[in-house]
Amino acid sequence: MKVLITGGAGFIGSNFVRYLLKSGYKLKVLDKLTYAGRKENLKGVLKEINFLRGDITNPKDVDKAIKGCKVLVNFAAESHVDRSIKNPAPFLKTNIWGTQVLLEKALQHKIELFIQISSDEVYGSISKGFFTESSSLNPSSPYAVSKASADLLCLSYLKTFGLPVIIIRSSNNYGPFQYPEKLIPLSILRAIRDKKIPVYGKGRNIRDWLYVADNCRAIELIMKRGKIGQIYNVGGGEERKNIEVVKMILKKLAKPQSLIEFVQDRPGHDYRYAMDWSKLKKMGWKPEINFEQGLEMTVRWYLENENWWKGII
Repeated sequence: MKVLITGGAGFIGSNFVRYLLKSGYKLKVLDKLTYAGRKENLKGVLKEINFLRGDITNPKDVDKAIKGCKVLVNFAAESHVDRSIKNPAPFLKTNIWGTQVLLEKALQHKIELFIQISSDEVYGSISKGFFTESSSLNPSSPYAVSKASADLLCLSYLKTFGLPVIIIRSSNNYGPFQYPEKLIPLSILRAIRDKKIPVYGKGRNIRDWLYVADNCRAIELIMKRGKIGQIYNVGGGEERKNIEVVKMILKKLAKPQSLIEFVQDRPGHDYRYAMDWSKLKKMGWKPEINFEQGLEMTVRWYLENENWWKGII
């Protein structure tokens, strides 16, 4: 079975490419190669895939990439909340318009399964309890709004045109190849270089952390056994305050807590994300890597792969 992975040179996408190759899938990868989607992320596997550089907002690029594929997994997205606050336009273009182009081409080419990779941020913040797949959407940032809009667009193509769609909403991923604008890689690389680590507010915001390899297992399981029209939450069950995460990283690198620098909180900063993923648990999935293990592996990866991040810094 040939699978098209859009955004396959990004953080989660490139990890998913490597994961599927181990299972013998034939893969096409379409990526625009923006700052966070880097060909270096696919180093070592480029000869095993059909890589095409292109933009999901360009129908010609999508048309070329989708030919011969049975499944489309859409990771392609502008994904950094801070950037979306400074300039929402690219997020609306890529995440909404780009998804619409993919959906239209999926219809034309009779794709058998369209998987939209979404985010827990579409639910908004929750102080207590957990969001389920049927919870109302209440996005706060332009990024979250663009992802929520794309989800609704996907469901409309299912209801209106019969396109076989599944939506996957994952909690905060971390691990190898993550661009150092997100909390964990940013903190690791700044600590390595003895630079101040900016922490919003007092660092009390809570996120549920999911090691990227566990997410890849979940996505493949849903790809094989998920039901058309369903939404699946993928959580890690590892809630941590941001300040706790930064302190854990500093401890692992034997760096002083004086590197922490509290900065003015960002606008509309959600307090807590937490999802109920019992639907996926009933399918036989659960995280295999706890946060302590995953963070240790992630810190080690950045220490051992300076050539990957040195050019970015």
